[in-house]
Amino acid sequence: MINTGAHVADVGLGCDMIKVRDAPSGPRAGATCNSRVHSILLVENDTRTADLVRLSLRDAGYTVEVATTGPGALRRTTERTFDVVLLNLALPGLSGIEVCRRLRSRRCWIPILMLSDRDSVADRVAGLDIGADDYLVKPLFPEELTARIRALIRRGAVERPTELRVADLCLDPAARRAWRGEIELELSTKEFALLQLFLHNPDVVLSRAQILEHVWNSDYDGSSNLIDQYVLYLRRKIDRPFRVHQLETVRGAGYRLRTQPVSDPR
Repeated sequence: MINTGAHVADVGLGCDMIKVRDAPSGPRAGATCNSRVHSILLVENDTRTADLVRLSLRDAGYTVEVATTGPGALRRTTERTFDVVLLNLALPGLSGIEVCRRLRSRRCWIPILMLSDRDSVADRVAGLDIGADDYLVKPLFPEELTARIRALIRRGAVERPTELRVADLCLDPAARRAWRGEIELELSTKEFALLQLFLHNPDVVLSRAQILEHVWNSDYDGSSNLIDQYVLYLRRKIDRPFRVHQLETVRGAGYRLRTQPVSDPR
């Protein structure tokens, strides 16, 4: 809770809540560096939430501009430079995921803090894999929000590779594309997510339960062979056409993507 005065207003907005205190405007410690006030782009389509977050950040000493749609956010980032983008996941026009993907695909490295009421592991992984720097689940609390903003500002707009690579397997989460060597792979949505999980965990045995949690994130009949079938589908696309064996079954344990493929003459 931001401690800038005696009067406290607690405002509940369903899954969106932020607690703010009345305070005089003006920069505070942590919002400036070398006498420069840092600027924030807040991308939030809920007007009440946007007003509360903007008030809280203004009282903390930041300048804040608000965009209410995905296309509006992309336009703002071409018009001026921001220190941090606070990006809501659910937006009209373009989702937060798509906005992040487009920013990174045009090599825009502004630190992005994704905001969402979705707290599943799969949602957090999707946001971070697409190029976001941090992910914060609503309700929002000012102390935590400003602490994360300060950390992102310290890190700065540093270029960083977003491709995942193991041997000659390569996956670009932002572009939603994957390759074996120079050959682009045609993958379904689930096959792409499955390959992404294996590339994040090379040479690690992943159980069916772990794969289920990260790729399906839903109720599942454990007696079904759904995961086994999708691993087979993926093998048919990343291994067999290239006569290699890299995605292997570990009997009684799960599946593992080897760090190097081995020849498979079949």
